[in-house]
Amino acid sequence: MKITEVICQILRIPSIEAKTASSQDSVLVRVRTDNGLEGIGEADSSPEVVKAIIDAPFSHNIACGLRQIVVGEDPLAHERLWQKMYRRTQYFGTSSVTITAMAAIDMALWDLKGKYFGEPIHRLLGGQQHSDFLAYASILFGRDREETREIGQRWVEAGYRAVKFGWEPMGVSESTDIDLVRGGREGLGDENTLLIDAGCVWDARTALRRAQAFAEFKIGWLEEPLRPEDVDGYAWLRDRSPVFIAAGEHECGRNSFRPLIDRHAVDIYQVDLSRNGFTDASYIRARVEEIGARLCNHCYTSPITVAASLHWLSTCRDAFIFEDCVEDSPLRHELTLEKVQAKNGRIAVPQGPGLGVNLNEQFVQDFLVAESR
Repeated sequence: MKITEVICQILRIPSIEAKTASSQDSVLVRVRTDNGLEGIGEADSSPEVVKAIIDAPFSHNIACGLRQIVVGEDPLAHERLWQKMYRRTQYFGTSSVTITAMAAIDMALWDLKGKYFGEPIHRLLGGQQHSDFLAYASILFGRDREETREIGQRWVEAGYRAVKFGWEPMGVSESTDIDLVRGGREGLGDENTLLIDAGCVWDARTALRRAQAFAEFKIGWLEEPLRPEDVDGYAWLRDRSPVFIAAGEHECGRNSFRPLIDRHAVDIYQVDLSRNGFTDASYIRARVEEIGARLCNHCYTSPITVAASLHWLSTCRDAFIFEDCVEDSPLRHELTLEKVQAKNGRIAVPQGPGLGVNLNEQFVQDFLVAESR
């Protein structure tokens, strides 16, 4: 069996809002073989930039587009192909968007492998340890305390027992920050889990003050309070914070995660399969479990990445909660024939071959804005 085609498709909803939400467009990768199998994957980054890395022609031996690297190869050799892609794109940069493009291909290879063997990906990864998870509704903050309270109430009424609020307008001022968290707690009530995503807005000392203030509201974690590159700041903060510190959504690949893991810099490591792929996510899982920290997924895109995240997280020994994006976007809800969303606050791991989801081809055609092969 050989790879014959790598198709890259960009989908975009008609009206893109100026907000921090990656559920408004998507870059899909479809890997096809000479025996008719197809695997699908997705990257969470700028779709056009990912597409350029896949489409790029040969420049020299360590600056080559991904399509040219993998066509003609055995799709089951995922580890060798990851190493080959990494080696031959070194002049593109060895983290960030290069790795996200590799992750989309890697995800498609694992989907294809699962279909070839007739097994769900979690079995190929070593076996699931969880069949479902408590899901938290992942959503942006409201404009103020009152709107944030209303958003929280809405998702509790929808059956969620955990909600995460994130990003803007967190960071405007101390009073605004505390009011937003107070509104979240008021909306969820005392019995439900409140998670806060600051969106990388503070220095370490300010983050510690906020963590101390937010502790009153019994938050489950404070996510990404610092800039992603401030590993020293994270290690300093984690040692002093009264609440758990979470981070990782910006990291792409094992080399990106390694400084955080080596420093024991956070309590909860959030791994995005559409930015790391199964191959590197498996390495990261082993390293995080080795130091006794906890793992969670990051996912704010389509059902493809939701399904991939469920397969991977189900193999993580101490996994305890799942990020379930509840953005009202067609890409989040209609890209696959299967709906991959929590029911009554819990989300089940797919059991079909590969990812266990299938593209809605009519939806793909309706929202397609660019394609290459």
